[in-house]
Amino acid sequence: ILVSMGRDEQQKWFFSIDRGGTFTDIIGVDPGGKTVTLKLLSQSSEYADPAIEGVRRMLDLSEGSPILSNRVSRIRMGTTVATNALLERKGTPTALFITKGFGDLLEIGNQARPRLFDLAVRKPEQLYSLVKEVDERLDHEGAVVRPLNETTLCKDLEEVFKIGVSSIAIVFMHAWRSGRHESAVAKLAGEIGFSHISISHKIMPLIKIVGRSQTTVVDAYLSPILLEYIQTVREQVGEIPIEFMQSSGGLIDSESLTGKDSVLSGPAGGVIGSAIVGNANNSASVIGFDMGGTSTDVSRYDGSYAKSSEIEAGGIKFQTSSLDIETVAAGGGSLLWFDGQKLQVGPESAGAIPGPVCYGLNGQLTITDANLILGRINPDFFPKVFGPNGDEPLDRSIVVEKFKCLANQITNTNDETMAPEEVAEGYLTIAVENMANAIKKISIQRGYDVSEYVLSSFGGAGGQHACLVADALGMKQVFLHPLAGVLSAYGMGLADVRAMREQAVESVLDDKLIVELEASLNKLAAKGLAELKSQDIADDRISVLRKVHIRYQGTDTALMVDFGYKDAIVQAFEQKHQQQFGFIDHTKSHVVEAISIEAIGAGEPVVDMPLDSAGCGRVDTIPPLALVQAYMGGEYRNTPVIDRNHLHPGDTITGPAILREDTATTVIEPGWGGERTEVGH
Repeated sequence: ILVSMGRDEQQKWFFSIDRGGTFTDIIGVDPGGKTVTLKLLSQSSEYADPAIEGVRRMLDLSEGSPILSNRVSRIRMGTTVATNALLERKGTPTALFITKGFGDLLEIGNQARPRLFDLAVRKPEQLYSLVKEVDERLDHEGAVVRPLNETTLCKDLEEVFKIGVSSIAIVFMHAWRSGRHESAVAKLAGEIGFSHISISHKIMPLIKIVGRSQTTVVDAYLSPILLEYIQTVREQVGEIPIEFMQSSGGLIDSESLTGKDSVLSGPAGGVIGSAIVGNANNSASVIGFDMGGTSTDVSRYDGSYAKSSEIEAGGIKFQTSSLDIETVAAGGGSLLWFDGQKLQVGPESAGAIPGPVCYGLNGQLTITDANLILGRINPDFFPKVFGPNGDEPLDRSIVVEKFKCLANQITNTNDETMAPEEVAEGYLTIAVENMANAIKKISIQRGYDVSEYVLSSFGGAGGQHACLVADALGMKQVFLHPLAGVLSAYGMGLADVRAMREQAVESVLDDKLIVELEASLNKLAAKGLAELKSQDIADDRISVLRKVHIRYQGTDTALMVDFGYKDAIVQAFEQKHQQQFGFIDHTKSHVVEAISIEAIGAGEPVVDMPLDSAGCGRVDTIPPLALVQAYMGGEYRNTPVIDRNHLHPGDTITGPAILREDTATTVIEPGWGGERTEVGH
């Protein structure tokens, strides 16, 4: 399927790994170009790290054996290490040093109230352990208003260091104009012995102190944890080059990855993969639908990647360049429960351990269990890796028993008799609506007609629900790549190496400013190019995107458009503004808030080789592996289980049907049909 990934002059193995919350997906390409896939639980008593374990298994190495560079050319990885630390509040103890008078800045925030009518507002727990106010002040031009009081500062730094806080975030007013005071504090902190120091004018050199503060704290909180994990991996793989996926969709070498840029590391790989699938099928309008074990991530691709400058995770909003990804707590492991009045799905997840009830480890009912009792997944076509000893099949009997108990509870409470299958299908309907609403947020709510897009479904649980989600949105076509179950890892393997730089401007757009912006963009581009060339990327594979972040004067929301002549910038901005907000204001000036560049080192070209077409064109005559009873649309239906590997190009299947795949299960609902393309999609 993929012949270019990992082929280099030395003919070694290449690995691409997505370490998710429940499962870790590994794609290996051997020296002959053959693609091998593996799924492992992200948590297991049998191994310390699933990524390293997967590499060892593919190389047929024993536990503890070194992974040598003469066998592996490169490892690319996306990881949830930083994400989990943020969500679970298990980052590094961090102190915030901020300009005097602003100690409660992040507690106050921007006064946004997401749940306006809640009487008891629950504010998210802040990431820092303590705050120290620093006696200093710069004005909006960067001039010193109040000199830095180093005497008091040194006492505060030593006090914080003595209580065991090793990471600090330094944020001063107007530091985006001048970082002199922040740099002075960082120097003193380094001399005292702090192991990690994040300073705002380097982490995010832009105006708006709330966003800049939160981003700097996030970086100080997550980076040490991330670097510790990278070091652990490095000890196992020695000098083998390791590249990590960033939230922006670009790869970066392991030494340069930061905590703030890795929160959407795994999902970003899926966005790249779904775009590749769309392009391979001549469609430039793709909705990515990535349903894993813990959550579902959705994205939009229109020939270029939709970008965002803000991420929200664990109740914390912070600024960093990222692909525009919406996440909803609906995955195969999402817990199913009854609150006494209505059915609820998530947001809690069963995780890898104990996992769903069917794993046989005393778990709670999940979406996976609902699919199992409905016959949408079948234990006969799953490996026997479950149970206390990891050698048993999925346990359907205990799932049936649990759903009967739940159905009885609902019946006794609501005086309405419900069969276990009706309860399970009801939970699926709720999960599907939650996922469809997430897609509406990144499409309909931003002025895009979702019915004009195709759904690229992937992730371990995506294929089980893709047709239902498409139906809920009025979408007519779903793409499923042969590696859909591990598509995030696939996307990482083919992603570009990217280096980003940005700079605050805060000036009204005019012809004179255009000249200044061009000079500044050239300087930023030179830095980005230098970073890529340091990673031995050839000049003919490098390109640079130049962007301006522009808004109406007196407003707060900037939109990013391509840099060019003044009229072209204004036209592009107004077109975006009209689409997103529904109006254009000709009475206001245009303000350039910031500029940015993205230096791109192009990844390997995608080569999907046409399959052998012998015997193609069969219509509903593919011999099934089995004929099962599956509950769909309120009734049991005779449903063939077909091995996807037995399909030829042009073969078509009429639903209902179930496809058994190497890394996933796909359900073709009644009213839908499936066809295999010439490249196996």
